[in-house]
Amino acid sequence: MDHNEFTIKDMQKDVDQYISQFKEGYFQPLTMLARMTEELGELSREINHNYGEKPKKNSEDDSTIEEELGDLMFVLVCFANEQGISLEQAHKKVMNKFRTRDKDRWTKKEER
Repeated sequence: MDHNEFTIKDMQKDVDQYISQFKEGYFQPLTMLARMTEELGELSREINHNYGEKPKKNSEDDSTIEEELGDLMFVLVCFANEQGISLEQAHKKVMNKFRTRDKDRWTKKEER
């Protein structure tokens, strides 16, 4: 797999290969939703430490926004895989929605 051209489909396959080596397999949907919520909370905490008014304690880990986004993405991919959802197709559908329904919602930059 050429990591310079790592697609969403590749990501879903990579996660599936990882999960499929374990007897437990994917968690149930409600468990994954709880895990996504947990990871989103960790991302929120990291953003608050970086941009908000609550600095980290000296005893806290040095996690990064990138790490927390990666954790959230992993669980999201697990959820999509367990549900049989192609994230590429989901992305295409949502972008089509934004390009049609919301096409005039925001102020466009001037073309040069």
